[in-house]
Amino acid sequence: MNLSAYKNILPKIHKDTFVAPGVQVVGKVTIDEGSSVWHNAVIRGDMNKVVIGKNTNIQDNAVVHVDSDHPTVIGDNVTVGHGAIVHGAIIGDNVLIGMNATVLDGAVIKEGSIVGANALVSQGKTFPEGSLILGVPAKAVKNISKEDIDHLKKHATKYKNLWKENYK
Repeated sequence: MNLSAYKNILPKIHKDTFVAPGVQVVGKVTIDEGSSVWHNAVIRGDMNKVVIGKNTNIQDNAVVHVDSDHPTVIGDNVTVGHGAIVHGAIIGDNVLIGMNATVLDGAVIKEGSIVGANALVSQGKTFPEGSLILGVPAKAVKNISKEDIDHLKKHATKYKNLWKENYK
């Protein structure tokens, strides 16, 4: 893990958090308890802040960045899939951002939603709670069930257990 200051501000990472080798975390970044950041992910809080909630996992090669007008806030029990980009967006609790998906500045993904693999969420787009969001450009195609939302929480817990049992 490489922690770097930006304008003398160092990331704040909870002691009960896993950050894998090769990860870059820069500047105004806060990562809460039980979260994990996996190999070669980059989290850069330079022009604005990044806040990552509890029990959230940022998977391998994901990029989390900001815009001067838009911080990135990622809620609790969120999975940001391999190679995904979250840039200046607000991600609610219990959300899955699929592999290689991109969520752009000012977008809001509300609680209990799934952004499918390779989806492109345009700037400023907001989706309601419990949406299945697919495509380029991304569109809500249906509401997901309570069981699907419960599965998202379990998936986040699975990643927490993975690092606690095998990487610490």
